[in-house]
Amino acid sequence: MTRPVLRINNQGAAVRELTAILKERGYLGTVTDTFDRTVRAAVKEFQSRHVDERGRPLVVDGVVGPLTWWALDHPDNSAILAQPVALDLTVVPPSGGSPRGRAALAVALAEMRAGAKEIGANNSGPWVEKYLNGILSPPANWCAAFVSWCFAQHPEGIPFRYSLGARDIRDQFRRKGWTYEGDGSHQPEPGDIIVWWREQPDGWKGHIGFVHHLSEGGILYTIEGNKGGFPAPVRAFDYTFSQIDRLLGFGRAQ
Repeated sequence: MTRPVLRINNQGAAVRELTAILKERGYLGTVTDTFDRTVRAAVKEFQSRHVDERGRPLVVDGVVGPLTWWALDHPDNSAILAQPVALDLTVVPPSGGSPRGRAALAVALAEMRAGAKEIGANNSGPWVEKYLNGILSPPANWCAAFVSWCFAQHPEGIPFRYSLGARDIRDQFRRKGWTYEGDGSHQPEPGDIIVWWREQPDGWKGHIGFVHHLSEGGILYTIEGNKGGFPAPVRAFDYTFSQIDRLLGFGRAQ
């Protein structure tokens, strides 16, 4: 079960669980239901000495989110740093997501394994031309084209209008009731789409990719195209879920 994000002045059973762990770890003297200044100081001291599941230092902010909860449950940093968890991001996770989303993710991963990337020049090459699907000719931005193409390989066809626009795909999902926010009320699952804004929050430019999975420790792994300098490949990325910058939201195709 997902634990809540805790911060100063919170109260309740989750705070009691937090303080019991901090007491067990030697960072706090008593267990309490109230997240006061003493608890925050203990949290910050713990954060300053621990890392997340990738071996990256925790942000020392006194807020207990998924990464800090994970570190509280896995306090042996020496083991984490000595032998990082090996993740296979080349196959679809065994569960989660919708059938259409999982099928599109499987196609995206097959393209990644095949070495899909820009060739010749930025936003160009046979891979990009394939994803653009005759709507435009290279060079052209292709992140949304890649997502559309992956969905279009399903035997029943694409479940939305083929689009080269990240925000347009999100708008289509929203009209179908398929979107959800990145506020933690819903957990991203394999094959969901993730959409960002570019340049301006209310502008027309955006970026889109596929969710691979959200880890227990709050790390979101994605598969994206058209990100990075030439020759940008289809590849995996990872983000701290609670701190994703410029996030517009998610969608789950049905």
